Amino acid sequence: MNLFSLKGKTALVTGACGLLGREHCYALAEAGASVVALDIDETACRALAAQMGQQHLGLRADVTDRSSLEHVRDVVLERYGSIDILVNNAAINDMFESPALAAQQSMFEHYPLDMWRKSLEVNVTGVFLCSQVFGTVMAQQGRGSIINIASTYGMVGPDQSIYQNERGEQTFYKSPAYPTTKGAIINFTRYLAAYWGRKGVRVNTLSPGGVENNQEPFFIQNYSRKTALGRMAKPSDYRGAIVFLASDASAYMTGANLVVDGGWTAI
Repeated sequence: MNLFSLKGKTALVTGACGLLGREHCYALAEAGASVVALDIDETACRALAAQMGQQHLGLRADVTDRSSLEHVRDVVLERYGSIDILVNNAAINDMFESPALAAQQSMFEHYPLDMWRKSLEVNVTGVFLCSQVFGTVMAQQGRGSIINIASTYGMVGPDQSIYQNERGEQTFYKSPAYPTTKGAIINFTRYLAAYWGRKGVRVNTLSPGGVENNQEPFFIQNYSRKTALGRMAKPSDYRGAIVFLASDASAYMTGANLVVDGGWTAI
């Protein structure tokens, strides 16, 4: 079990205050890492770090701003001396202000260009910048693990029928930006794995399935029916995968996409 230990390691998690980001932080902390929780909301980051314990740190970070990330890098290196694990978790998953207009606005024919550009900036450019700023430290150290969070929708097209309610009404369409950006992340992982492999930096993707989080009952039922396990994920279902990819348990694994989706893409 020592293979899974992260004692003496420093782990950075972007989008740390989100539903899965918090779980990633807790999992890494429980495995022994010193966790730096990064998010745009500084107050929430500090509160999360305080919950985990004194050895952890919460910092504001804008993944689209190089100067913000460089400040984080300098603070982390001064306090901990190394950067060993990076979880690129921060991402935009489109939300529409008006539920009544969501179906129309989320259609490809009407999807706003500004939402497309914002998703690309956060979901792809943000991963690029974080990997460049923090991963360069890993390459100089000669060790490190980068985990990019993608999605099942980075591998397959969205099934729009799961957003239909009991009356057959389309309440929402999964918009084009999220699958596009998550697909890009999977191939960016392969690029970095090939580029930094000889420097001792491993780069892998984790592709999670949908997480149950107070969605409408019809959606939970529709989604669950498409999985082999017959349910949506619990937020804690990805803790083991994160620790595995971060630790020496996956020491000979790089450039891979670890799919943890309850069998969604298997059937």
